[in-house]
Amino acid sequence: MIPMPPDLHEPEITPNTEVVLKKRYLRKGSDNECVETPKEMFWRVAASIAGEEAKYDRSSCDPARLAVDFYDLMTSRRFLPNSPTLMNAGSDLGQLSACFVLPVGDSIEEIFDAVKFAAMIHKSGGGTGFSFSRLRPRESRVGSTGGVASGPVSFLRIFNTATEQIKQGGTRRGANMGILRVDHPDIIRFIRAKEKEGEFNNFNLSVGLTEVFMQAVEKDQEYELRAPNTGEVRERLRAREVFDLLVKKAWESGDPGIVFLDRINRDNPTPDQGEIESTNPCGEQPLLPFEACNLGSINLAAFHVPGFNHLKDPSDQGVDWEALRRAVFLSVRFLDNVIDASRFPLDRITETVTRNRKIGLGVMGFADLLYQLEVPYNSEAGLAVAEKIMGFIQTEGHKASAQLAQERGPFPAYPTSTYGARKQGPYRNATVTTIAPTGTLSIIAGCSSGVEPLFALCFTRNILDGERLTEVNPYFEAALAREGLADHELMDAVVARGSIQDMDFLPLDLRRVFVTAMDIEPVWHLRMQAAFQRHTDNAVSKTVNLPNAATEKDIRDIYWLAYKEGCKGVTVYRDGCKSQQVLATGEGQAKMDGAGQAQPQGRVSSVRKRPDVVEGFTQKVQTGLGAMYLTVNEVDGRPFEVFATIGKSGRSITAKAEAIGRLVSLALRSGVHVRDVVAQIKGIGGEHPVFRGKGLLLSIPDAIAWVLEKRYLQDEHLKEISDLDEKRCPECGEPLVFQEGCLMCATCGFSRCG
Repeated sequence: MIPMPPDLHEPEITPNTEVVLKKRYLRKGSDNECVETPKEMFWRVAASIAGEEAKYDRSSCDPARLAVDFYDLMTSRRFLPNSPTLMNAGSDLGQLSACFVLPVGDSIEEIFDAVKFAAMIHKSGGGTGFSFSRLRPRESRVGSTGGVASGPVSFLRIFNTATEQIKQGGTRRGANMGILRVDHPDIIRFIRAKEKEGEFNNFNLSVGLTEVFMQAVEKDQEYELRAPNTGEVRERLRAREVFDLLVKKAWESGDPGIVFLDRINRDNPTPDQGEIESTNPCGEQPLLPFEACNLGSINLAAFHVPGFNHLKDPSDQGVDWEALRRAVFLSVRFLDNVIDASRFPLDRITETVTRNRKIGLGVMGFADLLYQLEVPYNSEAGLAVAEKIMGFIQTEGHKASAQLAQERGPFPAYPTSTYGARKQGPYRNATVTTIAPTGTLSIIAGCSSGVEPLFALCFTRNILDGERLTEVNPYFEAALAREGLADHELMDAVVARGSIQDMDFLPLDLRRVFVTAMDIEPVWHLRMQAAFQRHTDNAVSKTVNLPNAATEKDIRDIYWLAYKEGCKGVTVYRDGCKSQQVLATGEGQAKMDGAGQAQPQGRVSSVRKRPDVVEGFTQKVQTGLGAMYLTVNEVDGRPFEVFATIGKSGRSITAKAEAIGRLVSLALRSGVHVRDVVAQIKGIGGEHPVFRGKGLLLSIPDAIAWVLEKRYLQDEHLKEISDLDEKRCPECGEPLVFQEGCLMCATCGFSRCG
C-alpha cells in the first residue's frame, strides 16, 4: 500500500456524509465500532487503486502521485466510485464491482449453480441480474424424471428466498433483476408475479420486449409464444392485450418494467460472445452471462462556474469544461484500474471481465447543475444541457480509453468486437459510460442523485428527543436569499406542500427553475432519459415519477415514447401505488383478466364483517400517560380488532386511544397483516416515554405495537421494511423516495431494490 503523505488534507465532511460513512463504509472492529476515519477510507481506496499502475511499464503516471490525484478527485466530491469499491478496496475481500449477470440454464444443476453463485456475489457486496428465458415453460415434460416443469416464476421464488438470507457484508441487502422475454409461454404469469405485495421483494422485474412484439403492438396483430427448450409455438396472443396488461400492472405497483432486448443487442460491442439477455438490478448495465461491471459517477454540480447563467450566457461559460475533461480522464483511469484490483468470486467472471474490461462512467448532481445554471429541468434548454454535457463526457471518455489502450493495450476481445470491425479505437474498454443510480454516493457528495430531478426542495429530519431539523437544497436557499425571501415560515410551507409551483407570491422564474420530480410532466422525464441515452454506451437508470392520479394511458404513452425515443428500458412509479394494492387477484380469474378491456383504476379492499362472538385477551400496559388496557380480539387465531382505553385520563387522551384502536381494527379487518400494522405504529414518539423491560415505550401507538409484536411476531424480524407501506426507512425512520429503480433514504443511505 502506498504510504499516506504527511501533509494530506482532511476531507470536508458534512454531518449527513459522516452518518452514511460511519454506517456503511468505514471499516469496523469486532465490536462494530469504526476503526477508520473518512480520511483513512478515502486514502485506502485511492492508494489501492493507484497501486495497480505499477503493473504497466508504459504507464504515464507515477503511482504515488496518482494516489494523491485520486484522493483529491474523491474528497473534492467531483467523482466517486460505486459502493463496493469504497467499501472493499484495499481490504481482504477485494470485490469492487456492483453489477453482475449470471446465466440460468434449463436444468436443475444449472439453476442451483446460479443460486449458489448469486449468494457468493451478494455476500461480497454485488447485485445480480438473471434472465429466466431459457427455462422451459410450466407443465412442460421433464425427460429425465417423467415429471412436469414448474416454470420460471416458480424458480424465481427460490432465488428470492435465497437472497433474503444473505446480508451483503453487513451493509447492503442483495438486489436482483429478473427478466423474461415477452415471447416466453409463461409471460402472463411473470407479468402478474408481483400482484400480491411482498412477493419477490428482492427482485426488480422487467419484461424483455422484442422488435417483433412492438411491431405487432403497433399493427394490432398477434405474436407467437415459443418454448425455449423445443422452439415449438405454444400459443399466439394479441400483442396489444399483453402490452395493456404490462401497463396495468405498472400502474398498480411499478412492476414489471420493460427493457428493449433487440435494441440492447444492437449496441452490444462484442456480439461474437453471445446475446445480452439481462441487466444488473437497476437496469442501466446490460451484461453478458458471467460478466461484471464497475461503475463511478462524476458530480456535475462541482463543475459550475459561479456567476454564469446558461440562459443569459449561451456561450457555455457556465461549465468548467477543461476541469470536467481532466476529471473524465482521471475517472476512466481509476475505473480501469479497479478491474485489475478486483478479486471476483468466480473464475468465469474474472475471465469475462478481463476479456472485455467494461466500465461505466456516469454522472450525478445534474439537477443541482441546472439549478445553478437557472435552467428548468422540464425545458428544451434543460435537454440541451443534458445532450451537451453527456456528449462531452462520452467523447472525452472514449479518448481516455484510447489513451489507456496505447499504454496498456486494448481489451483482449477488441479484434472481434464491433470497434475492431469498424477500425475504431482501439479502446481499452468495451464500454465506457453508464448512468447508474447514485443514491448513497450522492449523499456523500452532497448533490442530487444521478440524472433525476430533486424529489424535494426542503425536507425535515428527526434528530434527538423528537426535535426536527429542516434541510434545504443549498441552491434553492441561495436563490431565495438573493430575492430576499428566505425565512422559516416559507421553508415550513415548502416542506408541507412539497413544491413551490402554486406559490404565486414567488417570482415566476424561481418557480420555473426549482421544479421537483412531481412537478414535471411524465414526457419530460422520458425525454431527459432519452437525451442522456443518446450519449451513453450502456443504459440509463431513471424513474419516471408519476402522481397518484396518473392513468394507465399516461403509462402507455410513456412506454411507447420510450420505444420511439431510443431508450433501452424504462421504469415508472406512480406515487403511492404500492400501498393501495392490498389484495391480490385471485387464481380463478381469467388468464388475461380482460386485458384490452377497460379496467377499474385501483382496488378496494373489503372489510370483513364482525362475527357475533369473538374471543381475545386484555393486557395492561403502563404508558407515560397512565395505565392502558388493550383488548385484542381474534378470529382464526389472528388479531381481528383492538380496543385501547386509558383510565383516569383526560378526554383528549381517551379519544386518541380510541381513534388509534379503531384505525388499527379497520386495517386488520381489511386483511392487512399484523406485521404491517406494527411496522406503521412502532417507534412513534411521544412526550412521556417510559421504560418497559430493556427498552422504552414511547407513546400509545408504540405501546399497542409492543403488545401486538410480543403476541404475534416473535419469530419475525421487524427491522425489514414493511411490504404494505414502503414510505419510511426501517433504519432511521425518515421518508423513503422511489427513484432510479430503488427505494432510497436521503438521510442514512438505506436503499432497497425490488
